[in-house]
Amino acid sequence: MFDLGFAELLIIGIVALIVIGPKDLPMVFRQVGRFVGKARGMAREFSTAMNQAADEAGVKDIQRTIKTATNPVGSAMDGVKDAARDVTSSLTDLDPDSETGKLAAERAENARKIQAATARAQAERKTQEAADALKRAEELEAQAPKES
Repeated sequence: MFDLGFAELLIIGIVALIVIGPKDLPMVFRQVGRFVGKARGMAREFSTAMNQAADEAGVKDIQRTIKTATNPVGSAMDGVKDAARDVTSSLTDLDPDSETGKLAAERAENARKIQAATARAQAERKTQEAADALKRAEELEAQAPKES
């Protein structure tokens, strides 16, 4: 907001010393410091209240939805990566040569295939939704009266 460097502060201090006097200068600086502290506290409180209101209104959810709509493949791939990481971490305790280990590996592979297919379908669905929304927006823009 205000960008005061050392030179500006020095000039303000010298002018304050001349105008106020050396006897009352510490009290004035103390009062200014208290005022600045109260102003910062009020600004912090206002900022916190605005963030809470935005959270309650669901702004973060809308932001996440917009991000997902603009990059549906990336968000779907993030889901696939998380699922694959969960599956592989659960398989580390089994002996791969045992029947249980073989069955677990087979099931994990099937789960990865299912998750990949689901993620692909979700990405395609979101891509279609984004295309439909864009088409609808273009239709509405075409129907709107043109300003000249």
